[in-house]
Amino acid sequence: MLKKSLGLASIVLMPIAVYLIFFYASTEKTMGIVQKIFYFHVPNALLSYTSAILLGFASIMYLIKADRTWDRFGSVAGELGAVFTSTAIVSGMIWGKPAWGKYWVSWDVRLNLELILLLTFIAYLMLRAYLPNEEKRATLSCVFGLLAVLNIPFNWLSIYFLPTQHPQPVVSPGGGGLEPDMWVAFNVSFIAWFVLYSYLFVNRLEVAKLQEEVDYLEHKVRMA
Repeated sequence: MLKKSLGLASIVLMPIAVYLIFFYASTEKTMGIVQKIFYFHVPNALLSYTSAILLGFASIMYLIKADRTWDRFGSVAGELGAVFTSTAIVSGMIWGKPAWGKYWVSWDVRLNLELILLLTFIAYLMLRAYLPNEEKRATLSCVFGLLAVLNIPFNWLSIYFLPTQHPQPVVSPGGGGLEPDMWVAFNVSFIAWFVLYSYLFVNRLEVAKLQEEVDYLEHKVRMA
């Protein structure tokens, strides 16, 4: 029921968000139409942070309780983290080309921290793919889960204290803020992306549980 509700909500919210972004929200005066990428880039970046936090939390809980449920939860967070960090980086590069004149600014701290976050998610998934022992895999992968969540405060605060090509905060605390119509478009877009993320998370969690059950049955058959 939850999965179906999230799926239907996502189908409804996404077109509304697209309409508000392109037909309701005013066009930013400096960057023009290219600024519309903001409404996709920022929610995806925030969801990359969300994935890292969920993965870190699941890793801590597994280390405390040694419950496979938390290992499964973390694996799903890691997979979605790799997806949404990739979309955040790609959408940022698309935005960066017209805004900065290049796709990638090598000295930008936030860009590099987001890339490190992506590589951490990939390393986490690679470790899980190549370690056959389930208990050892679950325990060692927690190391990368903790590294992912440790990235977030540095990533978030980098534009306040470290060299960056990124604009000054807009929706973050202390930011310059948005016009009221832009706020509406941004909030609806973020909710739409969050609902989609939640749908994918719940769906993938179900698949992961079924996959574990199948693996267990296959193991029992081989041992028979």
